[in-house]
Amino acid sequence: MNERIRQLAEQVYGTQATEQEIKFAELIVRECNQAVSEVPLFYQDYRSQIEAAVIRDCARAVLERFGVEE
Repeated sequence: MNERIRQLAEQVYGTQATEQEIKFAELIVRECNQAVSEVPLFYQDYRSQIEAAVIRDCARAVLERFGVEE
């Protein structure tokens, strides 16, 4: 987990976040990552390969932004 989750939690709670609150934020990030990863592809050509690569990059970027490991 990185500093970004702590910063966001502190904005919500006004104080330093507890580990339970941090864990909750990490679970939300994982769910977002899973949702992005499951975006269906509609094309069966080179475009679908590009879309798949973009989806993987987006999913990876979500995890990296919040410091959550796969």
